[in-house]
Amino acid sequence: MTRDLLIMFGAFALASAFAAALGASNLGTALAFGQIGFALSLVYVMVKR
Repeated sequence: MTRDLLIMFGAFALASAFAAALGASNLGTALAFGQIGFALSLVYVMVKR
């Protein structure tokens, strides 16, 4: 379970940082991409089990 949580929160952080590095117009936009990354990783974790 800990590994699954690390995957999900890591995906959120990486997607947010990646969006910010590519020039997201503000923090809210970068965090929106982080939410998308979190959702995709959540689906991955659920399908993997």
